[in-house]
Amino acid sequence: MGSPRHRAALRLYDCLLQVYNEGNKGIPKDPFPFEADVQVRLVDEGCGSPLESFWNGNSMIFIMQKVGHVELTDQMEESQIDDATYISEFALQKGSGPVALSVTRAKQLISLYTMTQNPNMTHLKISKPVVLPPLWVRCDSSDPEHTCWLGAEPLKNGNKITGISFHTVTCNGPSADITCFANLEDLKKAHKIRHRASIVATKGFAQYELVRSTTLEDTVVESESNIYIDITWSIVDKILQTPPLTAAATLNIRLESGDPRSPVFQLHRELQFLFVLAEGLKTGVTEWPEPLVAESAVELVQELLNDLKNKLDGFNTSVHKSDAEKVQCDSAAVDSSIKSLFNERGDLDFAEQLWCKMRKSVTSYQDLVECFTLIIKSVEHGEIQPWIHQGSSSLLSKLIQQSYHGAMEAISLSGVTPIQMLLEIGLDKMKKDYVSCFIGQELATLTYLDYFISTSVELQEQVHRIQKLHHMLEILVSCTVFLHFKHENLFPLMQSCIKYYKENPLNEKHVFQLPIRPAVVNKFYQNDHAQIWRVEINSGHGQKEVKTVWQLSTSPPVEHMTSNNPGVFCDTTVNGNTEEMLRKGGICGNLQNSVRIRMAFYCVCKMKMLCKLVVLVALPKEEH
Repeated sequence: MGSPRHRAALRLYDCLLQVYNEGNKGIPKDPFPFEADVQVRLVDEGCGSPLESFWNGNSMIFIMQKVGHVELTDQMEESQIDDATYISEFALQKGSGPVALSVTRAKQLISLYTMTQNPNMTHLKISKPVVLPPLWVRCDSSDPEHTCWLGAEPLKNGNKITGISFHTVTCNGPSADITCFANLEDLKKAHKIRHRASIVATKGFAQYELVRSTTLEDTVVESESNIYIDITWSIVDKILQTPPLTAAATLNIRLESGDPRSPVFQLHRELQFLFVLAEGLKTGVTEWPEPLVAESAVELVQELLNDLKNKLDGFNTSVHKSDAEKVQCDSAAVDSSIKSLFNERGDLDFAEQLWCKMRKSVTSYQDLVECFTLIIKSVEHGEIQPWIHQGSSSLLSKLIQQSYHGAMEAISLSGVTPIQMLLEIGLDKMKKDYVSCFIGQELATLTYLDYFISTSVELQEQVHRIQKLHHMLEILVSCTVFLHFKHENLFPLMQSCIKYYKENPLNEKHVFQLPIRPAVVNKFYQNDHAQIWRVEINSGHGQKEVKTVWQLSTSPPVEHMTSNNPGVFCDTTVNGNTEEMLRKGGICGNLQNSVRIRMAFYCVCKMKMLCKLVVLVALPKEEH
């Protein structure tokens, strides 16, 4: 039967293999027990790796931790947790953070894993050895080095395992005093001694937050909008070195619509009313918003009709300039900071003017019926002959165009017809708004935008595509207003956004990326500390490469870490009237109050070592 340790290695292999096979079959990757004190789960790409703040290796990994925590995944419902017999055996407290194992126990598990992946351990009698994903074990930092993760990663040459890379991650902090951490020369010396290397190479990484959204008062959900830049360069001179302008940089943009401070918030409200109508058409229940004006919808529509009767003459239906400007201000009000970007259209036709008035005043289905009754009667009786854009696809526009020829189709204003009529008018108007902006700024052609304005798909899908256009506009406006981007940067960014949204559903959590020269945005970060600053020290090549990674960050890089120096922060006061406050205080708008920023640094050091699989790795003594 072999020694107890050999049997433990086989039990671990069987456990990991079962989890791995179930993961490949798409079975929900819930935590799986290994012995009484340990649970393991499989994490693959897209599931949110707990290692992502310091490691970008294999897309699929095993995570081991102490039993005592239930991690809620997208696939796991609370009822499943209640029913899971292997979890119900333990008094687990839902919502608590991940629980780490002692460093000694973690070393035991890593050693057992290494035995199962060592092709020279033939006496384990594994019938069909499988190369498993890397194993990472959470550690409680109980050793002098404050080890928080231990990892083991098989190295392959074809289908043959040739060695194991061992990863050790230590973490210290928080500390407001960055001078208490190691300097670059000390890190190089330690690397050379540990890895017996005479020549080392360095590579730097820095992440700066350029724009961040703050939570509004009286709101529950915190916005996840932010714009940050990742910068990499070779040859690091010192710890916390500011990246050189010759570095490679990538801008990362994640924006959520709907912030009241956004320069295009009024357009967002207009879009939301469109969405209300679409939901009413789909479900049969319309949740009418509060009116934005004092006058009723019927009063505003009658006012528009009277104006046309008095001022329009036959087919010459052009609205006087002052009246058109008034409608624009009512309907497409935008922040003064983007008027040069999002020009108010001066060619609103009758249906679009009608939308501008009705979207602010309609409060019931009866309002719709009465308004459209007034309009259709006025058109039928020849009292007005309003101008409509050629190519407008709404039912009302078609009726008005029919009236030009003296024949107008009879329709019944019942059922969902009035809601659909207003929805179609809004879709026509908003499509022209967004297209006018993107084409006017020479960021896209009408042909390239055809997907977003097509009328060949059902109304619900048309609304969905308009939402995509608005999200792209939010990105465009933020990069223009806050980062002062010019056309040379806006054009490739918008092309990337358009391409993404032609192929994917609306996703405001998606991070759009743009390769960029640091010189374009360095004025926004050159006097700031990086949110993440990292140096990699390398020696060797290929599978013989050894690496030391040392990282400073302003947020805890390890979710299960308990601070060994709590309550230490560096206080900095930022004036609310400065450009700095415009960027940091809110993603959309300048906050007028100064803010006290509390900053602390966490230090992470990750070492990677290669072990050739010739002999068995020594195991520490068992814990009792």
